[in-house]
Amino acid sequence: MKKLFLVFVVVGIVVFFGCNKGLPDVTACTLLPPSADSAALLKYAHDSSIQVTADSGMYYQIIDSGNNTRPIYSSNLVVNYVGRLMSGVIFDSASNSNLNGARLSGLILGWQIGLPKIGVGGHIIMLIPSAYGYGCTGYLPVPGNAPLYFDVRLLQVN
Repeated sequence: MKKLFLVFVVVGIVVFFGCNKGLPDVTACTLLPPSADSAALLKYAHDSSIQVTADSGMYYQIIDSGNNTRPIYSSNLVVNYVGRLMSGVIFDSASNSNLNGARLSGLILGWQIGLPKIGVGGHIIMLIPSAYGYGCTGYLPVPGNAPLYFDVRLLQVN
């Protein structure tokens, strides 16, 4: 019985490694530092007449600070938003996303930094470096190392 088990294990290992020979090598991507996107973010702000403030490598403009109920890391959020690439292409918005009710801790780092700056009823524009967005791998329509623009209205914090 033990010999039979050993034979199955050896055959399994040989088949596994033999079948993987034809797979392409997947090279790990390199996460850029937030400062790598600064020039593109500042150019976008200038070209779009956005008056930004810098914080931790990202840029933002508070349009309306809202009330005193601000989100914390464990808050669930209800928002309206539009997300764009620097080319201006919209890649996501509240109307085609299931974000509403999401916990701030589960969102990209740029949102975790930016959204606590406003309260319920507030409106913020965030220019987020790729390191604080979807990194070097990207996410669905967002390519790797893509800095992002978000226009967010905070409707509710739970």
